[in-house]
Amino acid sequence: MADQPVTEIVDAFPTETIDLPSKGVFYPEDSPLRSGQIELRYMTAKHEDILTSQNLIQKGVVLDRLIDALIATKGVKAADLLLGDLNAVMVAARILGYGKDYDVTMQCPACEQQIEQKINLSELETEHEPENNSTAQFIVTLPLSKAEVTLKLLTRGDELAIDKEVKSLRKINSDVDTESTTRLKAMITAVNGDSSKAKIWSFVETLLIRDVRYLREQYKNNVPDVDFNVSIDCTCGTNQKVRMPIGINFFWPDSRV
Repeated sequence: MADQPVTEIVDAFPTETIDLPSKGVFYPEDSPLRSGQIELRYMTAKHEDILTSQNLIQKGVVLDRLIDALIATKGVKAADLLLGDLNAVMVAARILGYGKDYDVTMQCPACEQQIEQKINLSELETEHEPENNSTAQFIVTLPLSKAEVTLKLLTRGDELAIDKEVKSLRKINSDVDTESTTRLKAMITAVNGDSSKAKIWSFVETLLIRDVRYLREQYKNNVPDVDFNVSIDCTCGTNQKVRMPIGINFFWPDSRV
């Protein structure tokens, strides 16, 4: 995030080449994202029309449509991006469109005071940076069941599929929220080497909560992402970091929606 991107011209629009947190190592060999970089267009008035579309906002797809329109790398859509890489693209798009300064209200974790803070988005760094020999799937041995679980890193497309399935199941039974188990079923690709859907689904349904928490922790520690934890300047003198909230003014700094 700290390196200055290279400016080029694509389709008569200026673009920036952005480094991805994943370094591209988790994508297939033939993917344009394997380079570890993505090319983004600068935002124009046409892109702002997407941001202010009430129809897209109500459908919950406004940011996907915006990112799709901004990606200049051929053959790549928002749905192809790992979630951490999508976050990096979102931050870069915000900087290209409205500048690096992000005014936000944050709560001090020590004294609970509400603090007005200006964050320099260009100074956000990467967390859990991968090694060059990292793979998109990794094995976790669970502490209680001792099962060897193979996990994959989720893309935005996976996330959309999870949301669609959860909504569909909610129509059948509105009393039970299946998001947790649905997400686990999407993340897990094998249990003790068995990659059958029947095995994975039955395993998830009986997974002990302590194993679930451990699995989620290990997954999070393997996902390259933007580090949204920032220091706050509070009068109480706290030196703790808090997670930067992403509010309505992240892409709408004028609060026009």
